[in-house]
Amino acid sequence: MSKKILVVDDEKEIADLVEVYLKNENYNVFKFYDSKEAIKCIENQKLDVAILDVMIKDVDGFEICKMIRDKGLNFPVIMLTAKIEDKDKIQGLTLGADDYITKPFNPLELIARVKSAYRRYTKYNEKSEENIIYINVFEPLTIVKVLELYSGMR
Repeated sequence: MSKKILVVDDEKEIADLVEVYLKNENYNVFKFYDSKEAIKCIENQKLDVAILDVMIKDVDGFEICKMIRDKGLNFPVIMLTAKIEDKDKIQGLTLGADDYITKPFNPLELIARVKSAYRRYTKYNEKSEENIIYINVFEPLTIVKVLELYSGMR
């Protein structure tokens, strides 16, 4: 299944460029030039990654990031912005962004960071069946039964 990536940037050329690179990697891109439509998308789609510009009108990227985290959504958020000061980077990361990339940027680096963020997100959120032990709670557990269960796991 194709991963769903949200791209929000009011600079049409940048949003379009990011979309081309993401689609080239077979991502399903939800691209918006304003925050209102992006917020509707966040509320209605199960997203895998968000790429947010900070300086967009109405609701800025920092506020959108905070909103995502306040809703309990834990997909990766990457800030892509011209705001290069340390205080802006710290603010973005403190509000819940997983990465912060400044413009101008290398589109191939952005794609690598999207893949990396998604890989970490899925690795730390997966529930591995091999780590779960099922025990019949109605059967009395004796030392012999525990040893049988343990030897069967090897």
